[in-house]
Amino acid sequence: MKFLQILRKAATSAENRHRVTSIFANGRSFSNQLHSQPPRRASFGIAFDIDGVLLRGETPIGGSPQALKRLYDDSGSLRIPYVFLTNGGGVPESKRAMELSKLLSVHILPSQIIQGHSPFKQLVKRYENELIIAVGKGEPAVVMSEYGFKNVLTIDEYASYFKHIDPLEKFKNWTDQQAAGYEKISSRETDRKIDPCSEKIQAVFIVSDSVDWSRDIQVLCDILSTGGHPGREISSQPPLYFANDDLSYQGLFPTERLGMGAFRIALESIYNRIYPTLEYTSYGKPNPSVFKNAENILMEVMPSSYPFKTLYMIGDNPSVDIKGAQQAGRPWFSILTRSGVFKGKENHPLYPADLVVDTVEEAVDIILEKELDTVA
Repeated sequence: MKFLQILRKAATSAENRHRVTSIFANGRSFSNQLHSQPPRRASFGIAFDIDGVLLRGETPIGGSPQALKRLYDDSGSLRIPYVFLTNGGGVPESKRAMELSKLLSVHILPSQIIQGHSPFKQLVKRYENELIIAVGKGEPAVVMSEYGFKNVLTIDEYASYFKHIDPLEKFKNWTDQQAAGYEKISSRETDRKIDPCSEKIQAVFIVSDSVDWSRDIQVLCDILSTGGHPGREISSQPPLYFANDDLSYQGLFPTERLGMGAFRIALESIYNRIYPTLEYTSYGKPNPSVFKNAENILMEVMPSSYPFKTLYMIGDNPSVDIKGAQQAGRPWFSILTRSGVFKGKENHPLYPADLVVDTVEEAVDIILEKELDTVA
């Protein structure tokens, strides 16, 4: 009866009612099969978006702590495999795991964290010892260093080597705090034998959201248009990588804030008006490869659950979370929450989810009611 009540609550549109009916029919058939079989291990997994689903800023929303606790048994051991699949980032996965564990009151492993920049690990062999630039809020150079890149400068550090590269610097009073930070030279800077001004930039990584758009766009145009040597003649562009292409995201402000995708559009528009066409590679959702990687990590989190019959993506952004799950195909099942970017009463017209709910807690309730017998 509880399952039916939850499903009736979720079915707020004709399309949703059709999808919920399908869930119930499949679940009933699945349950009938289980009655003739002994209890089995979980054959499903869950991927959670973070901002707008579990948290708003640093505040839990939608009953997220309670929802996650249901994925553990009474002894605190994980009984349902799950990961966090976010386009956000700016800090190492280990630090993010500690932060989320504290905010959500459950024990989270670094291996359960998949951030927008996590795929950058795959490029270590190519750029391990090359000079690269890391852009974004948080600790972009620390992130890249932990991945194995050995010659990393943040764009803040790099710009500090070039006098007058940012013509507006003297008007930015808040940069005084950054200047103080430059005095705390890290060990990797102490060991630097080559002046960055004469060393070629081999690649640029947009790790997280840019803090100073005007300065970063100016410096990136300088780097990319000159083959990695700002101030010199026009030359071939070094590779440029974005951790995600989110146009917007749900922050603490009531309406969405501009994301990395918006920064990319601004950079590309300006660059293409002055120089040859900007070339770049974007990672993150909705790229299907991200979902395949999530499936592999879910298998590592709980190998006994593989192969998965269903993988649930719970997100708040139709063009990112839902579109990505749809493009990934089976066994992914998309659940859209109304707690973040999406706030509509009906399903999203362009990227309709398999199910629409109000909160992440409601989503987990539905999943566990449907799948409960599989983990009995």
